[in-house]
Amino acid sequence: MKKLEDSGIVLARILMAILFVVAGWGKLTDYAGTQQFMASMGIPALFVPLTVLLEFGGGLAIMFGFLTRTTALITAIFTVLTAILAHSNFAVDGPTMFLKNISIAGGFLLLAITGPGALSLDRLLGKKW
Repeated sequence: MKKLEDSGIVLARILMAILFVVAGWGKLTDYAGTQQFMASMGIPALFVPLTVLLEFGGGLAIMFGFLTRTTALITAIFTVLTAILAHSNFAVDGPTMFLKNISIAGGFLLLAITGPGALSLDRLLGKKW
C-alpha cells in the first residue's frame, strides 16, 4: 500500500479540488449572475471575487499541490461557512447539502494535516506549509 501512497494522494487532491475548480470557473464566467445569486442570499458583493479566487485558484493550487496545507485549511473553513450560510435550511435541502459540505471540509482538513505528498509543487519547491 505504501507504493500507492503518493499517486493516491495526487488522485485525492484532484478529486477533492475538481468541484471547486468547476464551480469557480462557472462563477468567473458568469460573474454578474454570481453577484445576483450571492446578493439574493444576503452575501455582500465584496465576497464574490474572494469566492472565485478561493474556488478556482485554490482548487488549482490543491490539484497541483501548491501551498497545499494553507489552502486546504482555508478551503475547509470556507466550506463549513458555506454549509452554515447556504445549506442550513433543512426545510429546503434537507440535511444532505449541509453534510456534504461538512464531509468535504473534513477531507480538506485531513489534507492540511497530512500535506500534499511527494508528487506536488510544494515538495518540488521544498515548501513545508
